[in-house]
Amino acid sequence: MKLGVVILAAGLGKRMRSELPKVLHPLAGRPLLGHVLEASRQLAPERIVVVHGHGGERVKATFADHDCVWVEQAEQRGTGHAVIQAMPAVSDLDRVLVLYGDVPLISPATLRALLDASTRTRLGLLTAELVDPRGYGRIIRDAQNRVVRIVEEKDASTEQRGIQEINTGFLVADRHRLSEWLGAIRDDNAQGEYYLTDIIGLAADEGVPIATTQPAELAEIAGVNDRVQLADLERIYQRWAAEDLMRSGVALADPNRFDLRGRLVAERDVHIDINVIVEGDVRLASGVRIGPNCVLKDCVIGAQTEVMANCVIEGAVVGRNARIGPFARLRPQAELADDTHVGNFVEIKKSRLGKGSKANHLTYLGDAEVGEGVNIGAGTITCNYDGANKSRTTIGDRAFIGSNTALVAPVSVGDGATIGAGSVVTKDAPPDALTLSRARQATLKAWVRPTKKG
Repeated sequence: MKLGVVILAAGLGKRMRSELPKVLHPLAGRPLLGHVLEASRQLAPERIVVVHGHGGERVKATFADHDCVWVEQAEQRGTGHAVIQAMPAVSDLDRVLVLYGDVPLISPATLRALLDASTRTRLGLLTAELVDPRGYGRIIRDAQNRVVRIVEEKDASTEQRGIQEINTGFLVADRHRLSEWLGAIRDDNAQGEYYLTDIIGLAADEGVPIATTQPAELAEIAGVNDRVQLADLERIYQRWAAEDLMRSGVALADPNRFDLRGRLVAERDVHIDINVIVEGDVRLASGVRIGPNCVLKDCVIGAQTEVMANCVIEGAVVGRNARIGPFARLRPQAELADDTHVGNFVEIKKSRLGKGSKANHLTYLGDAEVGEGVNIGAGTITCNYDGANKSRTTIGDRAFIGSNTALVAPVSVGDGATIGAGSVVTKDAPPDALTLSRARQATLKAWVRPTKKG
């Protein structure tokens, strides 16, 4: 049967107190709507329809590379009205699953269970049991335990308010019957809106069995209405992510002080210290150790490499048995081969460091090709930008670059060359020779240090 997913994402989000549309607020580094879209795709639907409203063009632009059908709800007239707008886009499908763009933690497993439970009926509903059900519509069942309707709390009697089974809003329905039920609902209520929940009573009155399932975790049905709720769900997400990593063999010094804002693939015996942030796509090979307060973004780190405290690594590839930091920064297109050392306050950008090479202190390497076994002294700079163009520096194998050296690109240092400390190198340095560029030292014995007048 062909499945269509309709995601309601047109809410104004007034309580967020933000110019940003609510469904674009980030959770774990991705917009709320992005989480719902990912869960939807794992169901392999024929089509995903997103109903947008406030800030719709911005929402569409954010997900321009996603294969979605976008439908506008120009007037905010309730959830039933929103689904009505989407129905023409799913008119050729068999079943319709309704999700919410501001309920980001819903899992594919819970949605599959709902779909499976409703395969033999026209309507399926996701419900939940809450110790404190205040604020939710209650599920009303008859003597045979069949769902007969949903009563909103404001309309519920004292007895009905004691019911702990609540409506989550998630449902799946036969597309043809859903169209009929939506055509029958009315807006004659205090809010003047069309409620999607009204179709439950219509279906029950027709004798349609309503299948129900419940989520594995209550947090799956939690929506975001303000920044406090967003922060609460962030911590839940991070705890789940940390537990998944630890079960896969990753050692986290403190799972409460770890943030995953992308995807992490980690092999065995990886150790991650406190306050580490992972963004984008990150791969850590076996035995990698990440020190405290590091940021890893879109990078690959080889086996047995140690990243010490307070490093930022973005868009870089690091080989095996390397030693990075503390306080090092690897920028995009930095490539470090096996057994390399990059020390404190070293920055590398769009450069390759060959096997066994070291830059241990206070160095900037930009647009450089560094050979194997090179030692780069403290304070070395590749001067790669002339104010208009970038140029490259090439350093051959086994070269020794003295401290406080400026290599003015384009320039080449030969294999085995030595550059004397304090040099400004503007011409190619030949291999296996000492190159110096500095003034001769002089001492003035008769010189007197100035003193303050008066």
